[in-house]
Amino acid sequence: MSGEQAQSKKRAGLLRSSAVVGVMTMLSRVLGLARDVVVASYFGASGSADAFFVAFKIPNFLRRLFAEGAFSQAFVPVLSEYRTQRDLEAVKQLVNYVAGTLGSILIAVTVLAVIGAPMLTALFAPGFYMGDEGKFELAAQMLRITFPYLLLISLTAFAGAVLNSYERFAVPAFTPVLLNISLIGSAIFLSPLFDPPILALAWGVMIAGVLQLVFQLPFMARIHLLPKPVWGWRDEGVQRIMKLMIPALFGVSVTQINLLLDTVLASFLQTGSVSWLYYSDRLAELPLGVFGIAIATVILPSLSRKHAEQSSEHFSSTLNWAMQMVMLIGIPAAVALFILAEPMLITLFHYGALTDRDVEMAAMSLRAYSCGLLAFMLIKVLATGYFSRQDTKTPVKIGIQAAAANMVFNLILIGPFAHVGLAAATAMSAFMNAGFLLYGLIQSGVFTWSSGWGKQLFRMLAANMAMAAAVIWVAVPSEQWLVMDIWQRITNMGVLVLLGVSVYVVVLLVLGLRPRHLRHRS
Repeated sequence: MSGEQAQSKKRAGLLRSSAVVGVMTMLSRVLGLARDVVVASYFGASGSADAFFVAFKIPNFLRRLFAEGAFSQAFVPVLSEYRTQRDLEAVKQLVNYVAGTLGSILIAVTVLAVIGAPMLTALFAPGFYMGDEGKFELAAQMLRITFPYLLLISLTAFAGAVLNSYERFAVPAFTPVLLNISLIGSAIFLSPLFDPPILALAWGVMIAGVLQLVFQLPFMARIHLLPKPVWGWRDEGVQRIMKLMIPALFGVSVTQINLLLDTVLASFLQTGSVSWLYYSDRLAELPLGVFGIAIATVILPSLSRKHAEQSSEHFSSTLNWAMQMVMLIGIPAAVALFILAEPMLITLFHYGALTDRDVEMAAMSLRAYSCGLLAFMLIKVLATGYFSRQDTKTPVKIGIQAAAANMVFNLILIGPFAHVGLAAATAMSAFMNAGFLLYGLIQSGVFTWSSGWGKQLFRMLAANMAMAAAVIWVAVPSEQWLVMDIWQRITNMGVLVLLGVSVYVVVLLVLGLRPRHLRHRS
């Protein structure tokens, strides 16, 4: 088999793995939207909803920062190296030490956070402390219930990282489904049992953490890597992971830090601002999670092995493939979110407690987030190019610059544009982050542009323009969506989505894109 054939086969494997992760993540995101529909219907954009979103966002933010962000990006390259260069016993020992060390640290952090929940709430939502006292106390109460989720989901992410390293991508990708099921069930069945009813959602988060961790353990046992936790702070592998992890805290998670800063500043704005940002962010995260994170998850073990094998050509080729896949999907997703902001929000959330004004406010921030969607997705892929080479310092420097720029943009835009300015600032800083990451990969010589990029960009630009024109021509004003019943909304949205996808795909095919181009370099 020639080198090009081998690389083509490898790319086909990456495409299949990305598809599997994408399908599982799509299921999770669809259920996540169903969860948000239920939450919006039961609690709307009320003060209690604002309090829950803060109480949930704090451990969720730390999960993304530590577990799915810094820890996974530091752990997977080291584990891949152990798997490539050492025997199974060495791999088992590393897994045991990491499980014991990570678990012990997380238990200590969780205990401190539960004790200091009011201080954490004041730190992450200072506007609650200075404004509505009842909202602040409710958020602190729920944070004591939701924070142990960090411990449980971080161990879940550890298990998922091991499974991903052994190409068992489907199980970790399916696991978030359990969170959505738990929250939906809690809102419907448990909320009547609590006073206030919103407390049921906090307990739903805790239940989900237990379910997610327990679900993955049998699959770890199948690959003979079910951990026996041992404290191993001084182990050489653990030390390497910690050294990589500390700077990586800023690397891939800058987007999440920026979104959290949005919440901090939004707590000073009118009631509902936190919820408006939450609902719009959830829609923007759908393509990010289904495609951006899926592709980054799949290429990390591959890039780590290519780096260990010193296969620079294949390393660059894999990054080119990942970037093209992200742009092929990310750009039309961003265009659709921008054009159909109100119809999507109305179709999904405009029931029960969510008002017409809530839809209008959330639509404005959704459009701002959609402008940065491509950058959010590219950050996931480009940062992987650094972490797979165990270079965490460079993304940190870039991340600090982007975070500082985001804060400046926030302070400039929050006055005239309120919560929309916060979303716009996040999008602007994301493009800065992605641009610097790409420039660094090019300057270091590990990434070179493959042939055919110009033709591919022309195809995507033409297809997106045609798709946008078709959807705008057919779509009806948002006022008409507000008076439709649920089935009319779903039918009309289905027609618009089908039309947009069809036009996009047809134009790409007319301009010469073929399925083989998803596997081979042009």
